[in-house]
Amino acid sequence: MTTVREAGDGDRRAIATLHEASIQAFGPEAYTGEQVEAWASGKDPEGYPIGEEGSYLVVAEREDGVAGFGHLVVPDREVTAVYVDPDHARRGVGTAILEELASEADDRELDELSLVASRNAVGFYERRGWERVENLTHETTGGIELECVAMERSLD
Repeated sequence: MTTVREAGDGDRRAIATLHEASIQAFGPEAYTGEQVEAWASGKDPEGYPIGEEGSYLVVAEREDGVAGFGHLVVPDREVTAVYVDPDHARRGVGTAILEELASEADDRELDELSLVASRNAVGFYERRGWERVENLTHETTGGIELECVAMERSLD
């Protein structure tokens, strides 16, 4: 069973570790080794906006700990992260995270959400009602570019 809750300071290390592991596991489905390394590098546990105003960062838990995390930037109406631990992939964790973020957005009376999806995640979002808006390029902290897809979803 998966439960989703707001992240706390004690989750920082687990989030950073999971973030890198998820990129390393799923990134090669759509990107080169160099791109994956640039995307995965530099995940500082202190860099996650836990408890910051306008930020809603959640973790999904399963029996053995943190299985995923997601982030909603409320003022921007943007989901900036949904990552699942490779050991928990395809078990509803990502869906549970998205549902929690959408519920929070609805509670805050937002009418739509946007996100930028990595190419390997586009199908996941489309199956959950997100629509492609445009292709774009995201630059990693290491200056390597990743082709991505801007997506939107109405909450009506």
